[in-house]
Amino acid sequence: MPLAPAAPRILVVDDHRKIRQPLAAYLRGHQFVVDTAEDAAGLWAQLRLQSYQAVVLDVMLPDGDGFALCQQLHQRHRLPVILLTARGECEDRIRGLELGADDYIVKPFEPRELLARLRAVLRRRLGPAPACVADAKSPLCYRFAGHRYRPDSGLLEQPGARRVHLTSTEARLLEIFLTHPRQPLPRERLVGLITRPGDEIHDRAIDRQVSRLRRKLGGDEE
Repeated sequence: MPLAPAAPRILVVDDHRKIRQPLAAYLRGHQFVVDTAEDAAGLWAQLRLQSYQAVVLDVMLPDGDGFALCQQLHQRHRLPVILLTARGECEDRIRGLELGADDYIVKPFEPRELLARLRAVLRRRLGPAPACVADAKSPLCYRFAGHRYRPDSGLLEQPGARRVHLTSTEARLLEIFLTHPRQPLPRERLVGLITRPGDEIHDRAIDRQVSRLRRKLGGDEE
């Protein structure tokens, strides 16, 4: 009998016990293994003890800047990060995405929304990436300019079989471009296509995300 896949291990980092503990309990009830930390020191201590599939990280911690921590997690550990923030300002959300966050969610939030976003991040970053097959029963896969891209996993396979992980915004942008071949997409149209309910994305943010995606398509992953 085949073994069941191991449950993803998630680290929730938030200094507010009334957020941290109920959220951990909720995720455990949906087949996740969850550890918690209340500050940056606890985050690094947990990372020395365990490997994680994703980190849910509060932006405002008593002993560390969540944005800087997000960048360090991305650069040192290549870990998917979902930012929790009480800040609704567009610039803060842009900053988080540019520093490597895979997604963000603004407090107060519904645990179901975070669960859905966490599952989406894990599908993109950790899902299997078999060869693309033009079969209705197979997962959707795009082939273009020597690249292969599967939306269900968020993995971009470049020539030479090098795999690149895309953030949630980069993945959404790439899918828009792939589903609108040979169509001019003015910046305003891109904003309309990529924006989710509650988002506030302006022109400069789109320019930055397109530039990041171009670098990854060119093989220069950050």
